[in-house]
Amino acid sequence: MRRRNMDLRLVVGANIRALREARGVPQDELAHVAEIHPTYLSGIENGKRNISLRVLERLAAALVVSEAELVRRKNQ
Repeated sequence: MRRRNMDLRLVVGANIRALREARGVPQDELAHVAEIHPTYLSGIENGKRNISLRVLERLAAALVVSEAELVRRKNQ
């Protein structure tokens, strides 16, 4: 169970980073729009920080995608 949780953090972080970079949005700008600290966003993108559902909602809104898009594994 623990391994799967770590994997999901990496998936979410990679998805957020890929969407942010595809839109050309700097990390600090996305953090500002999502109302989170830039170092927290960095930790999320690197799979080192847990993310609450509220923050997931804020990031999805800031990136104009569904929450499901942020947690989707690439093979799904």
